[in-house]
Amino acid sequence: MRRGPGRLEREILQILTASADPLTPGEVRNRLDQDLAYTTVMTVLSRLADKGGAVRTPQGRGYAYAAVTDPAAQVAAAMHRAMAGNDHAAVLARFVRALSPDDEQVLSRLLNQP
Repeated sequence: MRRGPGRLEREILQILTASADPLTPGEVRNRLDQDLAYTTVMTVLSRLADKGGAVRTPQGRGYAYAAVTDPAAQVAAAMHRAMAGNDHAAVLARFVRALSPDDEQVLSRLLNQP
């Protein structure tokens, strides 16, 4: 049986969200309703992490994954992805120039925290 576009990703994200602890690809695979190749599950988890929907932490010789449920964390991950391979100083300078005065104050306060 073939899944629709994005369905496997949503199922895996639901499994991660329901878990209190980060899960390895093997643990996710065991919780899926359908038997899939380990590499398929690992690929979906890696893509979820690249998109900011999950975070991966080293565990043993691989990674364990947890869902990102905080919208601010998802936006921050998207910002990091957008900066990858670019001139960080130029990107940040343009970002700061586009901030509202209120957002500038928030950023300044955050940068000056101990």
